[in-house]
Amino acid sequence: MPEILLPFNITTQRLRTVQNGVIECLNFHYICNMSLQPEIRTINVTRYVAPLREGGSLPAIAEGDDGFLYVLKFRGAGQGIKALIAELIGGELARLAGLKIPEIVFANLDEAFGRTEADEEIQDLLKASTGLNLALHYLSGSVSFDAAVTQPDAALASKIVWLDALLFNVDRTARNTNMLFWNKELWLIDHGAALYFHHSWNLREEYILKPFELIKNHVLLRYAADIIAADAYMKKILTPEAITAVVNLLPDEWLQWEEGMNPSQIKEAYIHFLNSRISNSSIFVKQIQHAAE
Repeated sequence: MPEILLPFNITTQRLRTVQNGVIECLNFHYICNMSLQPEIRTINVTRYVAPLREGGSLPAIAEGDDGFLYVLKFRGAGQGIKALIAELIGGELARLAGLKIPEIVFANLDEAFGRTEADEEIQDLLKASTGLNLALHYLSGSVSFDAAVTQPDAALASKIVWLDALLFNVDRTARNTNMLFWNKELWLIDHGAALYFHHSWNLREEYILKPFELIKNHVLLRYAADIIAADAYMKKILTPEAITAVVNLLPDEWLQWEEGMNPSQIKEAYIHFLNSRISNSSIFVKQIQHAAE
């Protein structure tokens, strides 16, 4: 029997360890040809702890009603709900592929939450973000990845580069790696800039066959020496069933932005885009190989 790798859900969420006072969720992922469906927990935000000023969209450290700290991504920030969509899809596809991702949760923000905030900019952001947002477990004590200090193995680097090419993730560069070292392991964060085709929604079909030239700026490109093996592995894991399961995690209330399309139709568009792009992965694999020369 093949190994069954489970998603984060209410059952597996019980399987956690606590190190340095912070949750470490065990890195399960799943094979969706089984009768398993991924689930995302929902928390209520109880306390705004501090802004993370290095993020352009002003994410924040916040506390949930489960007592744990999260990096909270706001629906009312810069790129809005589409950044949360990219964060969820990108993060859960990475987890599916066996890459380390902090647990992703839905985060409810009450309309009264920002009334006592003294900073006017933050208060406006909180007010604009009432409702369902997204958050990642805060990895206390983590440090930013530095290629000058640590070099990942070729297999890991190749999987990350392949996934970022699939998703058009522009935000994994030497200037901003969006990777952390925590407990001596490499963790991926911040996929909100990925899937940027959805900011030009009517042109989405054109992006399916685009090679993603900006992969040349990827911080791990020079280490991605096993890209052919990574391509075979990722295509085996990211099946149409797996893609459908991840996209179906999107809440309907995040999918009200396209006139003439209901949430189910928007989900189908994401599923079609991802499946079609995976089927034509040779296009961006060749681009990766060319950029690495």
